Amino acid sequence: MLKHLELLLLVAALPFGTAMAQTASPGDPGEAAAAVTADSLAAIPTVEPEVAAPPEVGPATVLTIQDFPNDAGDHLILSFCESPNPECVLGYLVMRRTPGAPDSLGGQWAAVENVPAGDPTEIVDGYDPDFLVVPGTQYEYRVDVLTIDGRQIEGSAVAADFTPRGELFHTGKLKVLAGCIVFIGLIFYYFKKAQMGHELYLRPIPGIDAIDEAIGRATEMGKPILYVPGLSSIEDVATIASLTILSRVARKVAEYQTPLRVPNRDPIVYTVAEETVKQAYMEAGRPDSYENNSVYFVTDSQFAYVAAVNGQMMREKPATNFYLGMFWAESLLLAETGSLSGAIQIAGTDAITQLPFFITTCDYTLIGEELYAASAYLGREPKQVGAVKGQDACKGIVMAFVTIGIVLSIVDIFTGGAADPSKSLLLKLQGLVDVTSLE
Repeated sequence: MLKHLELLLLVAALPFGTAMAQTASPGDPGEAAAAVTADSLAAIPTVEPEVAAPPEVGPATVLTIQDFPNDAGDHLILSFCESPNPECVLGYLVMRRTPGAPDSLGGQWAAVENVPAGDPTEIVDGYDPDFLVVPGTQYEYRVDVLTIDGRQIEGSAVAADFTPRGELFHTGKLKVLAGCIVFIGLIFYYFKKAQMGHELYLRPIPGIDAIDEAIGRATEMGKPILYVPGLSSIEDVATIASLTILSRVARKVAEYQTPLRVPNRDPIVYTVAEETVKQAYMEAGRPDSYENNSVYFVTDSQFAYVAAVNGQMMREKPATNFYLGMFWAESLLLAETGSLSGAIQIAGTDAITQLPFFITTCDYTLIGEELYAASAYLGREPKQVGAVKGQDACKGIVMAFVTIGIVLSIVDIFTGGAADPSKSLLLKLQGLVDVTSLE
């Protein structure tokens, strides 16, 4: 019993002993050290970090402002001198404004060009569509320096002492002008000769020679001739050439008393074709043989027109079909149906994409400009004959230059001009012709 009482007293006294042990005494060394450290930090003076001053960067200066030569007055050439501290420069901003103009009309400075450091310091202003140069306007420029630490140092403003104006003639196109004068001169020369009654030779084309043969075949068979003047309007040159050929065909048809069918898609082409055929019958001396329903308007719908013409082919079985003019996707439909009907077919167009269909399905095809040559060949109109002869003469001149170039290149191979440009005769010829000026 006594032992249990001692044990209970010890347990009851244990919390008081622990609390007494945890209470700091006035002489605790840890607290003293903390107090000393706080006092030491309070005694150290505060030192602000020193910020280095940015390096000095000199401005860029505008040197010259010049009008761009041989332009429409919408470009200016500006050159400037770089900053004297290029090691600190990231690039340059070319600024422009119109002195005295409202801000909405360019009176405020605007960056028209960004030039990286190290790039050429001569620029042409006016290519940016957002900052066009207006002829007759005086501009002011300055060049700002963009430093590598993000600063923009403004330069001094310099006003142009002139206003940009366009030139009437590009002095770099003198060779083109000379070529045009030669070309037009040849056309007028042959035009004058044709007007004076000189017989000008035009190279015969098999498709043209076949026209009379085809008309004669239709006459012998007693079947009509179908003439399709294309599906384009009267503004198309191919349509005009086709109507000229139609006049020649109608005159022959009138002489042979052969039925003629001319379906039209365009109402204006229909009117012109009708008058052309009437005039041809009158020139042939058979105006009474003209049938009022031989030239007619079908529809302006492309494939409805094709369906109507194809139906006529299969019903009447014409002996000869002409497809001369401008054609699109309907070319193969027309030519293939005509081929199935057993007709002899002559086609001609300057639509390059349709030529393969005509070549594969027709007996004769006038390719590209042969359509216009056929018009001049059959019509014998002095203007057309002069134009064709003038073009042929120009082609002959170009072919002569090409031949001379081939010969000189061969000569350069044997004389060493191919390896040494200073001795090359071909390069001298290229400098004389300068085909790049044609661009």
